[in-house]
Amino acid sequence: MDNARSQELFEMAKMIIPGGVNSPVRAFGPVGLKPPFILKAKGEKIFDADGNRYIDYVGSWGPMILGHARAEVVEAVKKAAEDGSSYGAPTEKEVVLAQMICDAVPSVEMVRMVNSGTEAVMSAVRLARAYTGRDAIVKFEGCYHGHWDGLLVKAGSGALTMGVPNSPGVPSDYVKSTVTACYNDCLEIQEIFADIGSRIAAVIVEPVAGNMGLVPPDIEFLKLLRRLTAEHGAVLIFDEVITGFRVSYGGAQEYYGVLPDITTLGKIIGGGMPVGAYGGRRDIMKLVSPSGPVYQAGTLSGNPVAMAAGIKTLEILRDNPSIYSETDKKAERLEKAFNSSAERYEIPLHVNRVGSALSPFFTRQPVSDFKTAVKSDTRQFAGYFGEMLRNGIYLPPSQFETMFVSHAHTEAGIKTTEQAIGAAFLRLKETTN
Repeated sequence: MDNARSQELFEMAKMIIPGGVNSPVRAFGPVGLKPPFILKAKGEKIFDADGNRYIDYVGSWGPMILGHARAEVVEAVKKAAEDGSSYGAPTEKEVVLAQMICDAVPSVEMVRMVNSGTEAVMSAVRLARAYTGRDAIVKFEGCYHGHWDGLLVKAGSGALTMGVPNSPGVPSDYVKSTVTACYNDCLEIQEIFADIGSRIAAVIVEPVAGNMGLVPPDIEFLKLLRRLTAEHGAVLIFDEVITGFRVSYGGAQEYYGVLPDITTLGKIIGGGMPVGAYGGRRDIMKLVSPSGPVYQAGTLSGNPVAMAAGIKTLEILRDNPSIYSETDKKAERLEKAFNSSAERYEIPLHVNRVGSALSPFFTRQPVSDFKTAVKSDTRQFAGYFGEMLRNGIYLPPSQFETMFVSHAHTEAGIKTTEQAIGAAFLRLKETTN
C-alpha cells in the first residue's frame, strides 16, 4: 500500500501544526504508524491522498451514522451555504433543530446550541453550579468530557481524592473541586455522597463510556446515580455527545430508561458539522442568559449550515427507525467475527458492544471500568491495527477508542471486514508463536 504522499504531508504538517495534527489521536502514536491523510469520503469508505481506499469504522468519531456524504444531507448543506454561511443572528433552523431534540430526548425541555461537545460540557457544569450554589463536581475515571480544564483530571486513589491536573497549564486550584470516582462502582459513589453530598453540584457521566474503549454501564449504577443526585439536591449530567442519537433516537437515556437533569450533545446533531448542545429541565435551563444570569455565548452557535445538516440527519433517523436495528445487526456480526477469530487463534479478547458501537479489548477478562480496560495488551492491539489497515480497514488508532458502524456499511463491506479480522488474528497468532 503506497503512502508516500500522506507521509510527505505529515512531515510538512509537523513543521507548522503541533505534532502534525489538530487532535492528538490522529497522529497514530499509540500504534506506531504514520497516519493516512484523507482526501474524501463516501458511504462506508474514505480515500486518502495516495489513492488508497478504506472501509471506515471511525466515522468522524461517531456522527456519521448514515455514512459519509449522504446525498440528502449534502444537498441540505449546499442549499444552506448558498444562503450564507453565518449570520450571528437567530434563524428558523435553530428553532426547528431545537424542537427536534426536545421531541426526541426524553429529559430535554429546553436546549441551547453551542459549537462543540467540550463547550456543551463546560456550559452544563457552569449551569449546574449556578443552579445548586455548590462547587464540587464528580466525574468518573476513564470518562472523557472534552478538554475543558475543570474536568481534565486524573483519578485519585481512594474514594474522596480530589482531582490532579492531567495536563500542564491546568492550575491545581482550578480542579480542586473535581472528585474522580470509578465508573460502575456503586459502593464508591455511595461513600462519596455520604461524605460530601451537600457539597456536590453535579455528577457528570458518559452513560455509555466511549473514551476508554466502549464500556457499557451497569444499569443499577445509572439508577443509583439518579437516586443519589435527587436525594442530595445535585444535578445529574449525562454526556451524550457520543451516545445521543447513536444508541437510539432518544440516546442512552431512552435506551436505559434513566433520565438526567442536563444532557450534553454533539456529533450526530450536526450531521458531521461542528456543533454541540446542552439541554434539560426547563427550570434549570431558564437560568441561561438572557433569560437568566448564567452567561454563555458564541458567534457561531446555531450556525445555519450546521443546523441544516443536523435537521436533515435527524429527519432521516426519525422517519426511518429501522436504521437502528439494521445498523446494530451489522455491528453484531463484527462482534461475532472478533469472538470467533479470537477463539480460533487463541488470542485473548473481550468485546464490548452497545448497538452500533463496539470495542475489541485484547484481554481475557471482562472490561467494566478504566482499571480493567488498561490491562489490555496494547502491543497486540497495535499489531492487529496495522494488519487491518494494510487490508483496507480504517479503525480508531488506539485500544481505548470506539468503533462505529454506519447504516451505509454494505454487505460486501461487512464481509470484507470479517475476512480482514480473521487474517489479522491469524497474523497475530503467527507472530506470537
